[in-house]
Amino acid sequence: MSDAAAAAAAIPDSIDAPERGLWRDVWHQFRHHKGAMAGVFIFAAILFIVIFGPMIYTVDPTHIDVKARNAWPSLAHPMGTDNIGRDIFAAIMQGGRISLAVGITAMLLSLFVGTTVGVLAGYFRRLDGPLMRITDLFLALPILPLLLVVIMLFRDTLRATFGPETGIFFLIVFIIGITSWMQTARIVRGDVLALKEREFVLAARSVGAPAHRIILRHVLPNILSPIMVSATLGVANAIITESALSFLGLGFPSDFPTWGRLLFDGATFMTLTPSRVIWPGLAISLTVLSVNYIGDGLRDALDPRIRGR
Repeated sequence: MSDAAAAAAAIPDSIDAPERGLWRDVWHQFRHHKGAMAGVFIFAAILFIVIFGPMIYTVDPTHIDVKARNAWPSLAHPMGTDNIGRDIFAAIMQGGRISLAVGITAMLLSLFVGTTVGVLAGYFRRLDGPLMRITDLFLALPILPLLLVVIMLFRDTLRATFGPETGIFFLIVFIIGITSWMQTARIVRGDVLALKEREFVLAARSVGAPAHRIILRHVLPNILSPIMVSATLGVANAIITESALSFLGLGFPSDFPTWGRLLFDGATFMTLTPSRVIWPGLAISLTVLSVNYIGDGLRDALDPRIRGR
């Protein structure tokens, strides 16, 4: 068989070969991002430790052993103990559950508000001006003083209504989520403004599709990239904000530890047992760093201008 005939025979096979789909391309790009894969591994390890660790390491984080107070790391207490003998490793695992729960829940609230505002402002011209002025107003507010004032005003009321732990959880999640949606709204609005002039959206309008159907079927699926990146960054921002509030003594009660609360409690004894601030600080740093790397990997993988390089 000649070379020309062999080439002709090979053409149908290349045509019949299945093409690699969008999400397979995204995964291919993501798994070749070394920082993102390292972030996934570290974040998965942290999740495993805080979720399943208490089932393996069964020490009660509230158990007081005065004889072992301010102990350095040992086999009995891998991360040492605090000033009244409570195990720091057990407290780190329990605090991680709370900190991650706050971060993920506040991120979902922020993402919902930001995406809704961004889509409405970008798609409906008459809503663009009022919604963007509200966004600018929230951006101009001093966030940390606002958080402090809201907590001081509503903390006791929510504690009395839902209990000391649940009430503070609702309050912190709400104030973090309601004050961190603005960047997502502005990013989503910019993408929607570009998308609504694309041919497939104009075609849907021309056949009489209602606005809500166009948004749900055509607009939202095409703005998943900035939404997913904002989600990863929102988790990191919420964890840092909650840690800052707890460090200032305005978060959860002292007997309900979070990573920020552990930092606050250990700051007084930092010269005596520096490990009390090293371990929660390291947990916060690794979590935020891993989530940020995952966000970088998602951004690169979902960007068609970068994917395939």
